[in-house]
Amino acid sequence: MQVPFLDLKTQYKQIKSEIDKAITEVLESTSFILGKPVQEFESEFAKMHDVKHCVGLSSGTDGNHIALWALGIKSGDEVIIPANTFIATAWGATLCGAKPVFVDCHPESYNIDTEKVENVINKKTKAIVAVHLYGQPADIDPLIEIAREYNIYLVEDAAQAHLAEYKGRKVGGLGICASFSFYPGKNLGAYGEAGAVTTNDDELAQKFRMIRDHGSVKKYTHVLLGHNYRMESIQGAVLKVKLKYLEKWTEERRRVASRYRELLSDLEEIKLPVEMPYAKHVYHLFVIQVNSKPDKRQEVRDKLQRFLNENGIGTGLHYPIPLHLQPCFKELGYKRGDFPVAEQLAESGLSLPIYPELTDEQIEYVAEKIREFFRRKC
Repeated sequence: MQVPFLDLKTQYKQIKSEIDKAITEVLESTSFILGKPVQEFESEFAKMHDVKHCVGLSSGTDGNHIALWALGIKSGDEVIIPANTFIATAWGATLCGAKPVFVDCHPESYNIDTEKVENVINKKTKAIVAVHLYGQPADIDPLIEIAREYNIYLVEDAAQAHLAEYKGRKVGGLGICASFSFYPGKNLGAYGEAGAVTTNDDELAQKFRMIRDHGSVKKYTHVLLGHNYRMESIQGAVLKVKLKYLEKWTEERRRVASRYRELLSDLEEIKLPVEMPYAKHVYHLFVIQVNSKPDKRQEVRDKLQRFLNENGIGTGLHYPIPLHLQPCFKELGYKRGDFPVAEQLAESGLSLPIYPELTDEQIEYVAEKIREFFRRKC
């Protein structure tokens, strides 16, 4: 049996007629940047996330940048970021000239450890970026209290968390603003690069719209310093079609996660992801950890990955090198051992296939092969 890590082809086939029609309409209109498809998508995405504004962008990375840029983050400032996230989160700070300051992740949620945030706040700190990693919202309420106490911004990185909920509230409007990614493999994925920022702040939304379009409100009048972060019309059209299915697809992801738990919960050799009591997890990723001695966990994890791949099962590593150990951040002075939880996850974590189209038969096959690996190992 073949179980790819992701199966976008099957998804496309299910909605092919709608997608093809939407793309054809854009081609026939010859309006390829922003325009009606993007505006309609922005409106519907904002409504679905209970926020006033959604501003479509050319990528999620651009969203990380524009969020901090519009808030006035600049050289000499510091931005608190979890060590366990994709590097695009940190680019938001560095592209503004600011210094990313890393914090370890919580051992159960894998998101930023809220109890460690205050330890790194100083006069230079201007923002906290709360990443809703793997599709699980960060513990937002303690971060809101910290942000208020120190008069700093709380920004969400919701790149992996479309429709996720924190205590019944949708992500995207929990902080001053939020960035989203629509990279093709995301829960809501474009057919190319695309992203967005959301906010309930009218003035900030206007800044987002100007910055993404060369700082202009009308052609050739540039009010602010800006960039070209505009969403393409084709991506807006594709996302609008797919948005209709997002709630259904989200529940299917939760079905897959639940089935994995049923089949693997008694396997002591691995640790399954924990859905926190305050969260509705949308399972962009389903990351297990190998339970082995510290000096063996990466070796065992890598052997498990090879075994699954040899048996037709695609897997992923998210993320094998924590941000504080990335070569590009060497000058920040971090060292191995500074963030032990993030380092353990990097060494022992393995992402299993999870997507709406995954069948029960495929899920059972994955679970059985994991069990077979540990039987053979023993």
